[in-house]
Amino acid sequence: MNHTTASKFLSYVLRHQPESIGLRLDVEGWANIAELIDGAVQHGKPLTLELIHTVVASNDKKRFAISPDGISIRAVQGHSTATVDRTFPEMTPPEILYHGTATRFMDSINVQGLIPGQRQYVHLSDNIDTATQVGKRYGQVVILQIAARRMYEQGFKFFQAENGVWLVDRVPVEFLN
Repeated sequence: MNHTTASKFLSYVLRHQPESIGLRLDVEGWANIAELIDGAVQHGKPLTLELIHTVVASNDKKRFAISPDGISIRAVQGHSTATVDRTFPEMTPPEILYHGTATRFMDSINVQGLIPGQRQYVHLSDNIDTATQVGKRYGQVVILQIAARRMYEQGFKFFQAENGVWLVDRVPVEFLN
């Protein structure tokens, strides 16, 4: 299994479908690395401890974390599986945050704002470059500015994952530009 394939596989099982290889995640998203490797191998995915460590260390978006004791791994954020309900530190956001999306989603966004869809939270960035990279995955890019500080002052709670991604339950239309 090459690096890219392994990274996509880890995202899939640690964020969305752990049961696809018989893996269990705890409420904070942690999975036992030995069980992950065993499940992957049993399902035709030749995953190794060395490859896991390489993917975690080299992932440019810092999507994964290994526990201090080296026994467990988790996706930092982006979970859609019902078994995970990560807790993140509540933070005061900057004045403006950004969200990258595609033009094809704008009709829906203009009606309902940003919603998490299958994920726990809406993901936001504190820089345009990251938002642009995210938006490119979905089509012709649109960068939305979110009046994050105004939202916070009106009672919305913001959180930040270990990799710097800002998280919020939703972004109503009136806070989008």
